[in-house]
Amino acid sequence: MASALIKIIDNHINDIAQLIYSHSDTKTNNANYAVSTRKLYGGLRGGMEIIEVDNGRLKFWLLPERGMGIWKAWIDEIEIGWQSPVRGPVHPQFVPTHEESGLGWLAGFDELFCRCGLESNGAPEFDAQGKLKYPLHGKISNLPAFKVETGFNDDSQSISVIGHVEESRFKSQKLALTSEITSRIQSEEIIIRDKVCNLSDLPGEFQLLYHINFSSPFLEKGAEVVAAVKTLVPRTKRAEEGVDQWSTFSAPEAGFQEQVYFLELLGDADGNSQVLLKNASCTRGVSIHFNILQLPFFTLWKNTDSMRNGYVAGLEPGINFPNPRSYEKSQGRVATLMPDESREFELRMEFHLEAASIATAQQKIAGYQGECKPQIYRTMQTGWTIEVE
Repeated sequence: MASALIKIIDNHINDIAQLIYSHSDTKTNNANYAVSTRKLYGGLRGGMEIIEVDNGRLKFWLLPERGMGIWKAWIDEIEIGWQSPVRGPVHPQFVPTHEESGLGWLAGFDELFCRCGLESNGAPEFDAQGKLKYPLHGKISNLPAFKVETGFNDDSQSISVIGHVEESRFKSQKLALTSEITSRIQSEEIIIRDKVCNLSDLPGEFQLLYHINFSSPFLEKGAEVVAAVKTLVPRTKRAEEGVDQWSTFSAPEAGFQEQVYFLELLGDADGNSQVLLKNASCTRGVSIHFNILQLPFFTLWKNTDSMRNGYVAGLEPGINFPNPRSYEKSQGRVATLMPDESREFELRMEFHLEAASIATAQQKIAGYQGECKPQIYRTMQTGWTIEVE
């Protein structure tokens, strides 16, 4: 039977800095777990509230003020995430989301895990007069949760943090995100369960993409992405140049121009699929598990710039590709929710710290691939990327 929630913080998020929870349970072989909170001071971090979840082996920092994103994780003292030139985590008050360029979102971007959406999630879009309509990657990752709940489930031996975020505006859309982030005691996994709901009395549209970003110890020269590929298309001319090496990564290179690939993946009969990023020696890796019936499109972002400039790879399942919103709508990749209708999404990050675990992941992906030969396009394709239009 699940135990009661440890604490609910509602409408007084600043009080979170004074709350510390911990627990020890003999049912988990005396392994400790903890949910603690802290407040950051100084610079762009000033005022940021952090929720740290520690399952006894894996710990991670949740950002309730940045749309329930995850800043970094640590497992067996190994840091997971990436080193952005941005000194984060950045308080949303310092992120100029709607600056004229449409690229203000990048001023706060340094998370391991963040969401892009909900009204829009792609490249910036401007109207006929050059005025910004939709900023890069949308607003949800810079909106604070108004309610946060933490709890422990005795049956599953798991810690959970539930955050509620609303992307709502008078005379506009009214969308709500409820996110439950869970981790079992002593596990190597983080599970994210999201629900997006339309709170309006009118139909509402939304987009959603999960921007999941990794560097060392997974990303290095010779690192590789393994996926069950149905179709792959380069997003730009620059991506066309590297299509033969789309799945492998180079060493850091100052001034490297990003390469982005759009994919449709294969899964099992229930839609379950998996993407693996492994280092060159197959001793460290991370898998993203998700369902292609929920998240049918996948974006691979290769940004092997220098370490100081942001050496990073993005594994990005979504309900659409991150093209400008109007283009995605023309291709039928903007979702509609009727009043009070909701859609649910689940994905799982699994960290591999030994060769045997990586081999198991590769075998699973090979099973998804089966006898289906990937269709790899060497050039941009109409209907996939606005760059070809």
